[in-house]
Amino acid sequence: MAEAVPVRCPACLRENGYTAPVFPCACGSPVHPPLDLAAPPVPLTHRTWSDTWVTVRCTTCGRESEWPHPELGCGSCGTVVLIPVHPLEGTGSPAGPAGSPQAAAGPDPGGTGRGTAGGPAGGAAGGPAGARPAHIPPPPAAPVPRPAFRPVTIRTARDAVATAALYLRWLGFRDVRQPDGRPIPAATVDLRAPGLVAQVDPTTAPAGLRAVECVWLNGLTASATSVYFALAGYTEDARARADDLGIPLFVMDLTGMPQPVNDPADALVGPDA
Repeated sequence: MAEAVPVRCPACLRENGYTAPVFPCACGSPVHPPLDLAAPPVPLTHRTWSDTWVTVRCTTCGRESEWPHPELGCGSCGTVVLIPVHPLEGTGSPAGPAGSPQAAAGPDPGGTGRGTAGGPAGGAAGGPAGARPAHIPPPPAAPVPRPAFRPVTIRTARDAVATAALYLRWLGFRDVRQPDGRPIPAATVDLRAPGLVAQVDPTTAPAGLRAVECVWLNGLTASATSVYFALAGYTEDARARADDLGIPLFVMDLTGMPQPVNDPADALVGPDA
């Protein structure tokens, strides 16, 4: 297991301990994102899929896979920060030469400091035939597709909780964890994240009406989205109540692949799944 490293919150300057997550490569070897502790953490103010995932290379087989980007929620002020990682060797950053304004403007053989789009050869049209005028912005980039979810086989109740946490991170929720403090004895397990309250039922009995209403009340109290995961499905009255309250319900099989079972769950997953 990786050792905890100190990460200073840029908002309140408190140091928080962070342990890099370890993921299973397809070859069976553990992989973890190479943290760049020399770079300052970046506050997460807007969530995008391109920032959600990071490419990590397995040191055993060389396979490159996408995994959740390391992030941390400050224990003092609640600020969520992205922890920088080292880029893969042989890949340039997005702000590299290919994406810089100088490269987009074209070469400047005369050394005048101007690109071809604004140079004399461009004329009044702002460039040669087929070039984009400077005042017209480029078309928006296509959205980054979400990679497929990698299920983890469920053998124990802890596997079910871990699978639900991985799935919530795949959906885009950050810093998913079990609440601090001594847990209340119960068959279900709570998971929390900024803007999220989830409950996981790893038992062999279908989740009932009371369970759905409890997770809804917890989400209402926290002003957060409520989500429920169950291994054995739901009773009919629980599903009807979840539809009325807008609670996403998921059922998990032993292969570790959660499946949405109502419309709110389909809406939460979105069209990319």
